[in-house]
Amino acid sequence: MAGKAISRREVLRLGAGLSAGAALAACSPAPDSVTSELIHGATGGGLKDTVDPHFPVTMPDIARVRSLFEPLLRFTPDYRIEPCLAESVEHNADATRWTFHLREGVTFHDGRPLTATDVKASLERMGDPKNPTALLSDVAPLIDFPASRAVDPHTYQLVLKQPYGIMDQLLAAYTMGIVPQDFDLAHPIGTGPFRYESLVPGQRSRFLRHDGYWDRKAGVDSLVVIDFTDDAAKVSALLAGQVHTIDNLPAYLAGAIERQGAHTLVSETGGWVPFTMRVDAKPFSDNRVRQAMRLIVDRQQLIDQALSGFGRLGNDLYGPFDPDYLGSALPQRQQDIAQARHLLKAAGHEGLQVELVTSTAVGTGGVESANLLVQQAAKAGVQVRVTKADASTFYGERYLSWVFAQDFWSTRLYLPQAIACALKTSAYNETHFDHPRFTELITAARRTTDPGRRRTLVQDAQRIEHEEGGLIIWAFANQVDGYSHQVSGLQPAREQPVSAYRFNTITLKGS
Repeated sequence: MAGKAISRREVLRLGAGLSAGAALAACSPAPDSVTSELIHGATGGGLKDTVDPHFPVTMPDIARVRSLFEPLLRFTPDYRIEPCLAESVEHNADATRWTFHLREGVTFHDGRPLTATDVKASLERMGDPKNPTALLSDVAPLIDFPASRAVDPHTYQLVLKQPYGIMDQLLAAYTMGIVPQDFDLAHPIGTGPFRYESLVPGQRSRFLRHDGYWDRKAGVDSLVVIDFTDDAAKVSALLAGQVHTIDNLPAYLAGAIERQGAHTLVSETGGWVPFTMRVDAKPFSDNRVRQAMRLIVDRQQLIDQALSGFGRLGNDLYGPFDPDYLGSALPQRQQDIAQARHLLKAAGHEGLQVELVTSTAVGTGGVESANLLVQQAAKAGVQVRVTKADASTFYGERYLSWVFAQDFWSTRLYLPQAIACALKTSAYNETHFDHPRFTELITAARRTTDPGRRRTLVQDAQRIEHEEGGLIIWAFANQVDGYSHQVSGLQPAREQPVSAYRFNTITLKGS
């Protein structure tokens, strides 16, 4: 199938996740008379697709919100914090008062200038204690919104009830997009390089270039993001010229698409596709079982086969680009079937049988590593039954309830990641981890402004998670994406796929 011309009829057959109309639209000229349109094939998506800047879940969600909205700070391709909508930020001695100086000349998609009042409204939406965005779940109760204020049109001061020394790390995340004070999700307006035109959940979305953009203006007139819940359809669409870029190219196809005239973009990232074990549910409520499962995994085999070699060993800790990362300093976990059997016997779980829920929605290496784990676990007498959930529903109502499952995470520093997934208050605590001492350490670490003390606290927290947590982080995947010969301007980025979804850097040959 790869490499041959694909008819419209075949597009309808291969276009899993696309309705017939959407599939035809994907390979037909846009209804408007435009000079150039970039079409991106995104992995996953479904009927709960959103353009909410503060609550994206799936890959298509992330691609959309990164095109429409921007945070006060952002990460560079090598994952360093740099100014974005805020030219500079400062805090007082105990980090209870953070002051942001906004960039002048920034306009929203409707032409209105960005002001400190918009920042105030955005942070109040993101930090709503009843429904905070994931990375603010920890700090939201600490924000003194009545005392926080717009000092002048280009200066906003955030006041906290307790010290919080990592506010800049949180506010650089892509989920911290600034919106106008009268933001309406039905008509989403941001400051990003593209402005909203339409969204059909589970199918496609379309955006137009924001000509008033303050940074590098998009090299195309419009952007289309298409949901793909099937890898074969996604790759076929790229090779047939129906999309220009795709994220999460199955790694084993990297060489094949090069031979068919397309190209690969490989980025060393801190992204990971973990196995998640709920620590509050049997059998994983027994730490001996969790440790046994970690010793069952042959990590290098998973990298070699599930990722086709595009990855680095993981040691059950996230945040590899964090300066305080401990994972590489700890003894690397290796497969140890004898010890795994010993732990399972001690826990009374010889002949353990478990269900593992996975989906193509978790991206490259997910389903493949799940299938390999079945074989590896059998060596220890553990029967793993894989259930493959539909990509359009995996992140639905049952997400976070699976006892044993998989997920995907993009690159983050350690503390923001822990706040997002490892505390009782975390929005995405897949393992239901709730460890009092760990929580104390994370709380103390995010309060301090002393880098040396923070390092000690963070590394103590990592030791607890390494020994008692519910995550099997077997690798950090190198991000492998695909793009057509028409595309130029992409560069590797540690944060997320396709140059961290900065589509404004792309130009199309002949446009």
